[in-house]
Amino acid sequence: FGCSFLALLAGARAPVSAVRRWRVLGEAGPLCAYRTLDAGDPGRLCFRYTQPDFRCTSTSCRQVSSPGGQLTANILSNGSVLIQWTVAHEVPHDSTAPPKSLTPGQTGGFRLSCWWNGSYTQFECAGVHLGSSCRDYLLNELHTNVPYRLCVRPYALELTEACVEFSLAPGGMQDIVIAMTTVGGAICVMLVIICLLVAYITENIMNPTVPHSHRSHLHTHL
Repeated sequence: FGCSFLALLAGARAPVSAVRRWRVLGEAGPLCAYRTLDAGDPGRLCFRYTQPDFRCTSTSCRQVSSPGGQLTANILSNGSVLIQWTVAHEVPHDSTAPPKSLTPGQTGGFRLSCWWNGSYTQFECAGVHLGSSCRDYLLNELHTNVPYRLCVRPYALELTEACVEFSLAPGGMQDIVIAMTTVGGAICVMLVIICLLVAYITENIMNPTVPHSHRSHLHTHL
């Protein structure tokens, strides 16, 4: 439900507990808190529901996974990308061990980094700081036919980041636009050819007065 007023109001009512939950590396949960990190601005604290039961079907999406399998990008047919990740040290859900606490000044959760390649240079997307309960995140409004590189790394653990690389094929609406453009171009070429044929027929078949007048002029002189 994004950065809704209700979620922000709930966070404002209990700022201390919200910050404590944000700064502890706990287990996966149904609610994911995140901030967009753009140009030095930490952004607003937003919330979204996680999708732990999501499964990628071959008819509607394709998957790309990191070499170790910790990070998976589910590329959907509508142009969105749902990324899912796991943490290597995660304990089973039936364990009674408390979540790992952070030292003062240490940041918890995960960092999502993103880059995409242009024609001559590489651009960095806005990063995302994800809460410790997050295990998936949905990306929208990505460029098509552009190589992307996404990386996720836990802030509080000495673990290397997991990365995936992929590119988006043109979506359904873009395919329709491309098809319409191709058909429109073919129609224009056909219209030009028809106009040339009409002009040729009008000049040489439907209007033969010039050759006849020239022949009658020759007979008069003879």
